[in-house]
Parts: sequence; C-alpha cells; structure tokens
Amino acid sequence: MVIKAGFNKKFFKGIKDSKKLTPEERGLWYLLALEAKRQDNLDFAVSLVSERIIDKHGIAYAIRLGIKRVIEKLGIDTQAQIFLDGGIKAPERFPHQLTVIRGDEKIPVVSLASICAKVTRDKYMIKLGQKYPDFDFHVHKGYGTLLHRERLKKYGPVEPHRRSFLRNLTLKK
Repeated sequence: MVIKAGFNKKFFKGIKDSKKLTPEERGLWYLLALEAKRQDNLDFAVSLVSERIIDKHGIAYAIRLGIKRVIEKLGIDTQAQIFLDGGIKAPERFPHQLTVIRGDEKIPVVSLASICAKVTRDKYMIKLGQKYPDFDFHVHKGYGTLLHRERLKKYGPVEPHRRSFLRNLTLKK
C-alpha cells in the first residue's frame, strides 16, 4: 500500500487488525480504500501466490514473491519507507523498511493493507466455492477448520489444496 503525500491520516480513525473486524467491517474498509485509490490518495495491490508455487518452494518463498510482485506493481521507490508485519522483509534493495510484530494492530497503513489482502483472498475463496461447491470454501475460506477437514476427508483434495499443507493436517475429528 502506498500513501500519497498529504494524505489525511484521519482516514484511519477506527481501523483495526483485520482479524478483529467482521467481514462486513472489512468490506467497508476495502470500499473506502478503493475510493481513496480512485481519488489518487493511496494505491494498493494484492498478490495471490498459487498453491503450486507454495508446494514447490515453500511459504517463506511465496511471501517474498508476493511482496516483490506488489512492490513492482506499485512502482515503489527504493528510498521509500516501507512498513511490514511480523517477520516479513522486503527485498534488500529497500533500506528503509521497518518490520513490526503485530504491525496490523499497531500501524494503520499495515492494518488497511491486511484488510485489503484478506478481502481479496476471501473473494477468491468464494469463487473457488462456486467451482468446488462440495467444499464450502465460502464458509471456511480455506482455513483448516473442522468443516474443511471433514470435506477433505469426504471428497479428497482438489486442485487448489496445498499438498504441502495437507501433510500436516489431521483429517480426524
């Protein structure tokens, strides 16, 4: 996410970590971000990395690839200040990066980026739910819930399932 110079920081009033918001609240923040993007006050991009890449190279590689794609898509200058959540790092050519544990709780722009990513992913999972209706992806959004494990046990994995993740997932109730 890129915040333009002069952006009114009051925009972020009331924002929270995406995990602490209802789907409706996340949807509203997403719409606000889209409107701010249309008004050229901010820009954002989301990169979804395929299950094939995750299975072949691992989740850490997939996260780095997603960050690289977003940075390139947004045309972020190497001298820009970059805020990241958790243990995530941008490519080394970006010297002004700050990684903050629980950044999505502490830094409003990280919160908004997390919200936009989650809304985008949830929309993707709803689409997958239409393609694979037996799996109820629209309900569990791909997380390893009891419902998801039950569907995997009953129907077996389909294309979007990460095989590397399935090895660690117990299919027992």
